Amino acid sequence: MPKLLWKPSEKQKSEANLTRFLQFVNQRHGTDFQDFDALWEWSVDAIGDFWGALWDFLGIRHSRGYDEVVDDPTRMPGARWFSGAELNFAENLLRFRDDRIALVFQGEGRDPVRWTYRELYEQVSRLAASLESAGVKVGDRVAGFMPNMAETVIAMLAAASLGAVWSSCSPDFGVKGVLDRFGQIEPKVLFTADGYHYGGKTFDCLEKVSAIVAELPATEKVVVVPYRDARPDIGAVPRSVHWGEFLAGEDRPTLAYAQLPFAHPLYVMYSSGTTGKPKCMVQSAGGILLNQLKEHVLHVDLKRSDTIFYFTTCGWMMWNWLACALGVGATIVLYDGSPFYPDPEALWRLAESEGITVFGTSARYIAALEQAGARPGSHFDLGKLRAVLSTGSPLPVEGFLYAYREIKESFQLASISGGTDINGCFAGGNPIGPVYAGQLQCRQLGMKVKAYDENGNSVVEQLGELVCEASAPSMPITFWNDPDGEKYRKAYFEKFPGVWCHGDFIRITEQNGVVIYGRSDATLNPGGVRIGTADIYSVVETLPEVEDSLVVGQDWKNDVRVILFVKMREGEALSEDLKGRIRKAIRENTTPRHVPAKVLAVEDIPYTRNMKKVELAVRNVIHGKPVTNKEALANPASLSLYEDMEELKRD
Repeated sequence: MPKLLWKPSEKQKSEANLTRFLQFVNQRHGTDFQDFDALWEWSVDAIGDFWGALWDFLGIRHSRGYDEVVDDPTRMPGARWFSGAELNFAENLLRFRDDRIALVFQGEGRDPVRWTYRELYEQVSRLAASLESAGVKVGDRVAGFMPNMAETVIAMLAAASLGAVWSSCSPDFGVKGVLDRFGQIEPKVLFTADGYHYGGKTFDCLEKVSAIVAELPATEKVVVVPYRDARPDIGAVPRSVHWGEFLAGEDRPTLAYAQLPFAHPLYVMYSSGTTGKPKCMVQSAGGILLNQLKEHVLHVDLKRSDTIFYFTTCGWMMWNWLACALGVGATIVLYDGSPFYPDPEALWRLAESEGITVFGTSARYIAALEQAGARPGSHFDLGKLRAVLSTGSPLPVEGFLYAYREIKESFQLASISGGTDINGCFAGGNPIGPVYAGQLQCRQLGMKVKAYDENGNSVVEQLGELVCEASAPSMPITFWNDPDGEKYRKAYFEKFPGVWCHGDFIRITEQNGVVIYGRSDATLNPGGVRIGTADIYSVVETLPEVEDSLVVGQDWKNDVRVILFVKMREGEALSEDLKGRIRKAIRENTTPRHVPAKVLAVEDIPYTRNMKKVELAVRNVIHGKPVTNKEALANPASLSLYEDMEELKRD
């Protein structure tokens, strides 16, 4: 039995949005659901009824109602959602126009800047007029090469209000990485800042922007936001204009939101692109709106009184997810900079000063806090904090235990998992349910998630592929430049035809929770037995000498052997004694199959820009195969450390 770490009080359960929704469903449909599990079963069996009830419960703003919720949820891809409905994404996020704080922007080393909902609406209105004057119309692409700042949110909302399609990259991307993405979608307008701050250093963006725009002939205007300098010199950037000069006058009338079909494109998101040019996933305005508000309102229990933060960049889907919290009327905290500058507790200082109630981050950040000996609960007043969200990679049991020991004794720790593909979650938090160490609390409402064995059979308490047996509104409507849908079908629907196969290994638990074991395309198969890499990480990365690790399978003598790479902490060395202790710990905490054939020290572990370990790319490198898109990595030079390793040529 997993360790119980938290359960909500009766008061918390009675006041939860999820409880109100459960009562709403019971009244509407004559049901008598008393708990989350019963509600989930209904939500994936009566799919049309669930999403239709959610539409009304959330009060989705629209100019025309829907004729049918979904034509056939078992048809994947190709199910048609909310046919006949017309709405605007930005209108739903700007439904409030009062003096409550909408956005707080905290740049590294700077004082916070705040915008009320009234000021946010006015800024979006003015920028929408500017974009319209610049010729932006329905279906045009507008892109952001921006830090995580308020102007980025404003630009996205202004574009969406006109029916334009938004896409963004963070400014730490290289020129090739940006062109691999924006070069495919050809934005008409590009927003950029003049620079950004990280780790106490300032970085210029304008030189990169000049090179990027030179390869984007369809980009007619480059709008430069002053951030590093009050009045940056933009003379070398073709077709550029300062933000203040581009912004329309203050007499802009009420926003005229373009009313568009539910399936109208809103975002182009990108796959990591570590094995080729990134795939461009096109997501619908209605689908993203409905699914993300479902997650905020029901699974995070977000209310107007909340202040929500997520440590993210504009190149990660969590930025899009965070922005949608405006539709609830909560306060959003944006941060640009290093989470460890000037010290490991920088973000908790922010949590105290802004009264953050929902704190979102990555599993790797929590592990890094523990390694740094950080004790935020002892050093800061976190009395308002009620939930911590973690994603990006599996959060091991030790991460759960650390959080309850050193952050706060009583709060909801919601490990969540989904993907850029759906701009949301397949599994995550349940504010009226318990938290068990190492488990995601539940499968998300409306997501018919199962674990499949190799033969396509649904299994419980066994390792299996994460699949979704029914369509959901936020699944991509198409891939860019994929007219016959071949790329889309190949990405998700080939392994189990007609079923979404996500590419993660999971286990559905007896508690109806979910345990994530990492990417199935990086599966270890020693002796033909499937092994998830997360099991090994959860053991190795608790050892005090080890800072980080990476596991791959190496083809060897008609089998696969497990290779473990470890990055040692400063001042530590990988001795034979430590190798023995690593193997012993893995054997005792997992199975003999998990024990690595080789344990090798490396100076760095490669990560994507979304903070995910790049197992597949390293596997390619050690087998002499090319990695075709190193621009997708945060630290691409690290791959060279794995090339032509003599130790991997020996028994």
